[in-house]
Amino acid sequence: KSRFPHRQRHLLNESLSDFRGAGCGGGFLGERTDCCWMLRALGCPLLSTSSSGVNSDVSGDSFWKMITGSTDGKIMVRRCLVTFKPFRIFVVGVGFFSLCFLMTSLGGQFSAKRLGDSPFTIRAEVLGGVESRGVLRKISDMLEVILKRMDTLSKLDNSSTTDVRRLDELSLAISRFQPAGLVERIQAIAQNVSNMAVRVEQILQSSMIQGRVVRDGTSRCEVPRDSRFPECPGKVDWMRSRWTSDPCYAFYGVDGSDCSFLIYLSEVEWFCPPLTWRNRTSPPTQQTQQAKSPNRQAAFRTDLSVLLEQVGSGKESLSFMKRRIRRLAQQWATAANRLDLKLGQRWRDQKKILVHVGFLTEESGDVFSPKVLKGGPLGEMVQWADILTALHVLGHNLKISMSVKELQGFLGVPPGRGSCPLTGPLPFDLIYTDYHGLQQMKQHMGLSLKKHKCHIRVIDTFGTEPAYNHEEYATLHGYRTNWGYWNLIPRQYMTMFPHTPDNSFMGFVSEELNETEKRSISQNKVNNMAVVYGKEASMWKIQQGKESFMEILHRYMEVHGTVYYETQRPPEVPPFVKNHGLLPQHELQQLLRKAKLFIGFGFPYEGPAPLEAIANGCIFLQPKFQPPHSSLNHDFFRGKPTSREVFSQHPYAEQYIGRPHVMTVDYNNSFEFDSAIQEIMKIKVEPYLPYEYTCEGMLERVHAYIQNQDFCVPEPPFIPTNLSLPRSASGSRMLGPLFVPLPNSTALGWAPNMMAPAAWPPLSSLRLLVSQEGQSCVEACHSAGFVCEPAHFRFINNKEALRGLEVQCEVVDSEINHVLPAFSVMRRECGLQREPLLFSCAGYSPKYRRLCPCRDFRPEQVALCRDCL
Repeated sequence: KSRFPHRQRHLLNESLSDFRGAGCGGGFLGERTDCCWMLRALGCPLLSTSSSGVNSDVSGDSFWKMITGSTDGKIMVRRCLVTFKPFRIFVVGVGFFSLCFLMTSLGGQFSAKRLGDSPFTIRAEVLGGVESRGVLRKISDMLEVILKRMDTLSKLDNSSTTDVRRLDELSLAISRFQPAGLVERIQAIAQNVSNMAVRVEQILQSSMIQGRVVRDGTSRCEVPRDSRFPECPGKVDWMRSRWTSDPCYAFYGVDGSDCSFLIYLSEVEWFCPPLTWRNRTSPPTQQTQQAKSPNRQAAFRTDLSVLLEQVGSGKESLSFMKRRIRRLAQQWATAANRLDLKLGQRWRDQKKILVHVGFLTEESGDVFSPKVLKGGPLGEMVQWADILTALHVLGHNLKISMSVKELQGFLGVPPGRGSCPLTGPLPFDLIYTDYHGLQQMKQHMGLSLKKHKCHIRVIDTFGTEPAYNHEEYATLHGYRTNWGYWNLIPRQYMTMFPHTPDNSFMGFVSEELNETEKRSISQNKVNNMAVVYGKEASMWKIQQGKESFMEILHRYMEVHGTVYYETQRPPEVPPFVKNHGLLPQHELQQLLRKAKLFIGFGFPYEGPAPLEAIANGCIFLQPKFQPPHSSLNHDFFRGKPTSREVFSQHPYAEQYIGRPHVMTVDYNNSFEFDSAIQEIMKIKVEPYLPYEYTCEGMLERVHAYIQNQDFCVPEPPFIPTNLSLPRSASGSRMLGPLFVPLPNSTALGWAPNMMAPAAWPPLSSLRLLVSQEGQSCVEACHSAGFVCEPAHFRFINNKEALRGLEVQCEVVDSEINHVLPAFSVMRRECGLQREPLLFSCAGYSPKYRRLCPCRDFRPEQVALCRDCL
C-alpha cells in the first residue's frame, strides 16, 4: 500500500476482480483462456493454486493482506512494481499491433472473394477500444489452437519436433519481454506465429498424404518403367518439384503424393501408363473421345433479336456493331432467302461455333472502343459484326465471347495458368478468333491448343504467309515476327480482302442499293463535289512534295471532309475544306450519294470505306505507290507476317474493280493527277458493288467454307501410283499422263480418264502453270486469269507434274523451302516440297521457276471455284 499509488491499486483490484474464479492452474494454459498466463510470464503470480489442484478464489483485499503479511508477499510486490509498467505498455502495444496486424497481414479477410477460414485467422471484428483483456484473449485463442495442432502432430508417426521446439521458443520469448524495443519484439513474435501456422498446415497435409499412401499401399504408386511411356519418370520428377506452380494441378486432385502425380499423368495427361487399380484402362486421348452426336440440319434465320442479345453491351464498340446489325437486318433476310433457293434445300450441317473477339477484350487493352466516336478505325468492327451476322443467319449454334472469363467458361478450361489440358472433348466444331484471342487461348488452354487448333479460324486483316506461319522455318530464315509462327494450316487464316490466296477470304459486306435508290443517286450527283477519305486529322498531313495535288483538286472541286474534332477545327485540314466532323453512318451515306469523287491520301490501307463509296456511285481516286509499300520499307507493315507488296492504297479496288469506278494515279505527277480529275468530272458511273461483298455473297462463301473445309481430318500424301487407272480390253493397266493440256490455254488440267481423289476445291478446277523466274504463283495465276489454290499443291508436288510440264531434271531433291516445288532451268535441278505447311502461293525466287496450282473462280466470287458449290 505504501509503494502503490491509490489509482494504480484501484486498477489492479479491478483486474483481479475480473479474474476471480478464472484460475491459472493446469499448466501453461488452463481450461479457460484469459490473461493470467501472461501475468505469470511477467512474474506476477496473482492467483494461487491449492495443493489439491483447485484454483483458490483470492479477492483483491485478501491479496493485499497476503502480500503485506509475509516476506514472500513483499518480494512479489517488488516484482510487480518492476513489471507493472511494462505490462501496461505491453497491453497497449499488443492492442495497437493487433489492429495493424488485422489491417495488413490479414487484409484478404476484407476482400470480396473471401478465402476459406484458417484456424490461425483472426476474424475481422474490430475491438470497441484498446482493451487489454479482449486483445490478449484473442492472442490466447490463437496460441491455444496452435497447441492443439501440435498435440495432433505429436500423435503422428512423422511429427516434427522442430516445430514443437519453435513453440517453446515462442513461449520463452514472451516470458522474457523487456520494455526496450517492445513493439519490435511483438512484431517478431507475431511473424513467428504466422510462420508456425503455415508450417503446421504443411506438416498436417504431408502427414495425411503419407497416411493415405500407407492405407492404399505404397507399391501401387511406384513410378513405372515402361518403354511405351519413356517420359513418365521425368514427368513425375518434374511434378514433385513444380506441381505447386499452377493451381490447375490441385484442381485435378494433385496433392503432392506420387499417387496423385501418377493419376494425373495417366488420366489427365498421357505421359504415364494407366494405373490398374484405378479401373481405367483407356488413355486420356481415348477417354475423352465423345460419341459423335447425330448431325442437325442448319436452317436459315431472318430474326436477329437473339444475336443482338448475345453481342451484349457496355462498350461503344459493341453498340456500333449492334447498330450495324440492325441497319442491315433486312438485307441479310433477303440474302438468306435467295441463297436458300439457290442451294435447293440442300442439307447443311449445323455447327457449334464459338466466336471470341480477342481485340475487344480488356486483357488485350481494347484500344478500339474508346476511339469509336473519335474517328478511330472501324474496319475490324465492321468485319466482326458481319461475321457474327452471317454465322447466325446461316443457322449455326453460336456462342459469343468478349472477355477471357467468358472464353474460359465456354471452353471449360481448368483454373490456373494454362499448364493443364482440357480433359473433355472440345465443345465446339469451329472457333473464330483473332491473333489476340489466339494468344489468350494459348495462355489458358495450354497443351490442349495444339490438340484442338484444327478447329480454329483466325480473322487476319492483312494475311499470314506460310513462311511466317511455320515457327521453325521462320526462325531459321528470318521470317519470324511478333505475329505468325502458329504452325496452322495457312487456309485457317481468313482475310478482309482476297489479297493472300494462301489464306481463306472472309470479307465483309457493304450496303446494297435497290433500283429506286440507284436512280435517285444518278439524278442528284453533284459533279464537282469531292469527299476526302480520312476521319483522323493525322491522315491529312501532306507529305513533302505533295502539296500541289490538293491545289489542283481545289481548283476543280468543292472539297468536303469528315474529320473528327472536339472544339477547334484541326489545323491539318486546309481552310478551303468544308469539314462536317465525324458523321453517323446514315449521314455519311447521304454525303457519299451526292459526291462525285471519293479521294484517298494513301492511308488507311484496304479499308471498307472505298467500297461503300463506290457502291454509292462515287469514283475512288487513290495514289500509286512507287516503290510499293511492304514490311521492308514501311513502318505500318513492319512486323506483320507477310512480304506482300502494296502498289496502291486499296489493291483490291485497283485489281478487281478498276476503271471507271477506280483510278490509281501518281500524285507526284501533277499532269497525271490533273488529267484524272478532269476525266472524273466528265464521265458518269453507276453505283457498283461486287457480289462477294453483298450479304448474299458473304453468306455463300462462308457456307462453302463451313461445309467443306475440315482441317481436323489429316490429308494423306498424294501418291500418283496409287491411282485407279482404266484397263484395256486385254485386262492390262493403261498408263497415261496425270496432267493433260487444256484447250485454248497454256495450262495443264487433270486428266479426265484418271480417277480424281476427293478434294475441295475439286480437282476439276485445277490449272497447272509454270511461273517465270522471280515470279510468285499469285502473280503467275493472276496474269493467266486464274487464282492460286494452295489446296492443290499436294497434287502437283511430284515427278508426274514435272514430266507433264516437260521440265528437264537431272536431279530431283525433296527439301524444306517455301518456294518448292520449283526447278532451275540453268542447272537442271528440280525440288519438291517436304513440309506441307510451307506450300506457298506467295513464295518466289529469282533463281527458280515455280510449279503453280491455279484454279478457276466464280464471277465476282474469287474465293470459290465454278464447281465449289
